[in-house]
This record gives sequence, C-alpha cells and structure tokens, in this order.
Amino acid sequence: MKRIFTIAFALSVILYACKSTEKTGYQGQGPTPLVSTKTKPVQKQWKGQWAFQDSTVYFSNEFDGARLNGVAYDSLNHYTAWITAENTPINVSPWYGFQVWSKTPQEILIRLSYQNSRSRYYPKISRDGLSFTTIDSTQFTLVNPGEGLFGIKAAPEFAEIRLNIDDQPTWITAQELYTSSRVKQWIDTLSLNEYVRTEVMGESREGRPMHLLEVNGNSSKKALLIISRQHPPEVTGFLAMKSFMETLAGDSEQAKNFRNHFTIYNFPLMNPDGVDNGHWRHNMGGIDLNRDWSAFNQPETRVVRDFLKSKSEAGTQFVFGADFHSTWDDIYYPLDTTITGERGQIVFDWIESISKRLPAKQTNVSASTKLFPTMVSRNHFFAEYQMPAIVFELGDNTPRDFLKQKGQVAAEELMRLLMENKVE
Repeated sequence: MKRIFTIAFALSVILYACKSTEKTGYQGQGPTPLVSTKTKPVQKQWKGQWAFQDSTVYFSNEFDGARLNGVAYDSLNHYTAWITAENTPINVSPWYGFQVWSKTPQEILIRLSYQNSRSRYYPKISRDGLSFTTIDSTQFTLVNPGEGLFGIKAAPEFAEIRLNIDDQPTWITAQELYTSSRVKQWIDTLSLNEYVRTEVMGESREGRPMHLLEVNGNSSKKALLIISRQHPPEVTGFLAMKSFMETLAGDSEQAKNFRNHFTIYNFPLMNPDGVDNGHWRHNMGGIDLNRDWSAFNQPETRVVRDFLKSKSEAGTQFVFGADFHSTWDDIYYPLDTTITGERGQIVFDWIESISKRLPAKQTNVSASTKLFPTMVSRNHFFAEYQMPAIVFELGDNTPRDFLKQKGQVAAEELMRLLMENKVE
C-alpha cells in the first residue's frame, strides 16, 4: 500500500487517471464540528532572507503568499525548511512558499518539515512567480510515506526536493500563487466586458478590499452567488471557479441569453489576508471562515451576509449558490433533498449532468442532512434565502487542464438547467 501511494502521490497525473476507475473514491470529511469563531491570536511569520555557506546560498519569504518559518543548513548542500501554521488547532493544509538562489550554479537538496503535520502538497516551481509547473518526479522524494490514498495519514512525513539553482530566484510553492494582487488583475480583465462590473463591498481584517464581480445583461432580479478561496491553499477550487466565471461571462449565445435572465454575483477571494500572509487555513482573526456563517464574528463573512441581506430586501431572488474549495479529491457537498425538498433537486441534476459530460473522472458526492447550526456558507445560503447551494471541491492534484474544463462544463450545465427550469 505504501508503494502504491508513493507512486500515486509523486505522479499526480497517474493518480488522477487511476482513481477515475476505482469503485470507491474519496468519501469526504466527516460531520463539521461546532467551533467558536471568536477572534484568536495569529503568529505572523518573520519576513526576510536566510544566507548560508559564506553567503552564497539564499532563501527568502519576502513576497505575498510566502510561507517559510525557518531554514537550517544540514550538510553537503542539504537544507531543512521549517513550515509552521498561523495558529492552532488547525486543519492540516500545510502551505509553503519561498525563493531560493545561489551566487554560483549548484544542486541543493531541501527537506520540507512541518509543525504537527505531514507533506500534503506536491511542489510547484517558477522562475517568475507567475508561471508555475509541477516539479518533476525525479526531483521529489518522499520520506516515511503514509498509508492509503486520501487524508493526511496518507501523506509522507517529510518530502525532499532536489533543485538546480543559480543567481536568479526560483519560487517553490505548495500550489500556484494567486495572491490578492493577481486575483485583482483577473477581476480587472474580466471587468473590461461592458456587462461586467466590479465593486469593493468591504474590507478584510487587515484592510484588504473585498471585491465583488457582477455579471449582468439585463438587470435581472434572479441571481446566483459564487464565492471562492475561504481557505488560502485551496487554489484548485479557485482555478475551477475562474473558468466557471469566465464561461458565464463569455461570448457564447448560451451565456448571452443566460445573462438576460440571471445576474451573477461573485466574491472570488474571500480570505485575502490569509492568502497574502501564506496561511494554512485561517484569516487574520485566526478563524476558519467556513465555520463563521452563523455567528459572523469575522469581517469577511459579514461582508457577504450584509450584501445578501441588502440585495434580498431590494427584491433579488437568489436561485443558486456555489462555494468553490479544494480537498484531497474532487467531491460535491450538497444539502440532501430531505432538507431542501424539490427546490434543491436542481443541485443533484447539475451534478448528474456534469458527470455525464465528464465520465472519465469519478464523481464523489457527500450530501448533508444537517442544516443547523448553519456554520458553513452552503447552509446559511439555504437557511436564510432558500437558495439551493453546494460546496464544490476540487482535488489538490487534479490536472489543471481538467480544472478548466470542469469549470466550463459546470457553468454550461447550470445555465442550461436554470433556463429550462426558469426557477420562480
């Protein structure tokens, strides 16, 4: 089993292909525990450079999205990078991000070591901080592999990266970097369309803007709400959401017709502080935002709560909601129809239609039969506004071309179903 996992983890494309044929895929996490969302202290990482070997090899975390809490020089060009969380207890999503370079070209070995965690994310590398590739499997070694295919127990205790460096920085990150500034660039690009506008709806705890995208062809009072990136490391969910929104805002006849009947509202980056500070999970209030949709102790969730309330009071009817996330494998978390009744059936019809168009990838579904306490976004959306909603999760290692395809297909099938049903 350990040998199987080692191959699967190191070769993410093979893992993706193999799991599509399994009879039983990822079954999802257990019930969401009730936790306090009152603000807790957060340890901000020290930012700077580490110099080694008579100041010829350098490490740095001086960029947005970085996470590097310490570096040790072991011996013979071998280094240990220490990664710790913003606070505890915390979900095991050990994000890392740093630069490394040398005055003279050489090969080094870097061990990733974590505080109370294991090595979850397969490294991405870049030479410019914008274009990232998955590191070659020959450069990546697992140390003390885990057991199974999913979950933190399946991950290796440590991981080692073999890297050729020179005098230009190489970025090493857990996933591609999509910081608040890069997301803003995407927002600005999409907003060049005449039927797309953007507005700042509030601020995060550290004062970063909470951007709203509105896609509107005919001032329709029927609306969708799409959110993403409550948890900083969950980049694959963001990438699928990005494709999803680009399809809804696209030039197809289907999209043009859809926008005449439905308005799409999108908060693409729910946790800008956590993203830019390189957090594993939490905002700068030390809280998992997707546990704060009942108490609303954090400013980021309050922004969306207040937006929904104001729109609803002005006559907007929200007919669908989606919250994009990432986890160990692609999975849908809808509310069971025993809770939502016929109104929520469209969510399951949507899942089925996506699966029919993308049969190569197994569809995992875990429906919740518990609505209260709301805590998570999906439950709040339905409890307050009778909005059929889903937590849409993409796998950490799902191939990026498939993420784009899935986001597009999901948008196309949702447009088709909503237009057919003409939800009243």
